[in-house]
Amino acid sequence: MDGYDLAYVALAVRDIQGTSDLLGDDLGLERLSIAGPGGAVTAYGVGGTAILLFGVGDPFLNSDRAGVDHIAFAAENPGTAAEVCDFSGSATPSAGLAGGEQVTLERQATAGVTTRFSTPLSLSGPVTRRVERIDHLGIASANNRTAEAVFAGRIGLPVESRQTDMEVRIAVESFTSDKYGVVYRNRAPEPVGGLRVSFLTTGDCELEFLQNFDSRHSTEVQHGTSGNTKQDQGAIGSYVTKYGAGLHHIALKTPNIDEVLAHLGARGCRLIDLKGRPGSRQALIGFVHPAAFGGVLMHFVQREELEDA
Repeated sequence: MDGYDLAYVALAVRDIQGTSDLLGDDLGLERLSIAGPGGAVTAYGVGGTAILLFGVGDPFLNSDRAGVDHIAFAAENPGTAAEVCDFSGSATPSAGLAGGEQVTLERQATAGVTTRFSTPLSLSGPVTRRVERIDHLGIASANNRTAEAVFAGRIGLPVESRQTDMEVRIAVESFTSDKYGVVYRNRAPEPVGGLRVSFLTTGDCELEFLQNFDSRHSTEVQHGTSGNTKQDQGAIGSYVTKYGAGLHHIALKTPNIDEVLAHLGARGCRLIDLKGRPGSRQALIGFVHPAAFGGVLMHFVQREELEDA
């Protein structure tokens, strides 16, 4: 089984117009509209999938807070897809988008990730100057092995890569003598923060599962300040503690991260990172403040594609 492409990502936002302005006016994505059970839904085709905007509390959503609400895999027959992936006991059928249907899976069956199967929407979009596609959906994971058993083992998504992101402290001892001079000795590196990361491919993007490497090294999150690996671990650990495992953020792939961050900053967009900083997969990453994106955590990714060996 080759897995499933991503039909769409549903965002619950506090300000649909403001979020739409950022995606359309600032990033150059084309605004679309699609019929939903409760009326028209604002949508943006991004690469091979789509971003859908809903107001917080919309009855189509699973949660009553801002954030990445759910993802939906494309399947011509959602009910059959759920059965094939052995989710028939946890599937709830419902009216979908564009007159189609959906099946919603129970979170405990999907490692905390709110997941649906949906009839395809055909809302893909072209590459723009600042956004190429969705790079990944970040997921705060309680256990990456459990998540891979679900999304790779049952749903069939290929594992793109795995890695461990670590921040270490290196102490240097010095021995200074008026007769023998100075000798320096490095102590063994001490881990102070880290994440276990698994990337699973769906269509032209990935699901990024982020698991706290070691809870003994968790740290308090400094909101609104440029991050690092230790900060990122703290954010994931805090999320899992407060909400449980689940969808955490959305990342957009860009050809020039410093240019897009500078562009948004010049237009008054509140940023967390003013320039790209090192991230997973040899990437540069930069976060936009959730207040500028309807309460949703979003960041940009600039990275080179590596061919499979």
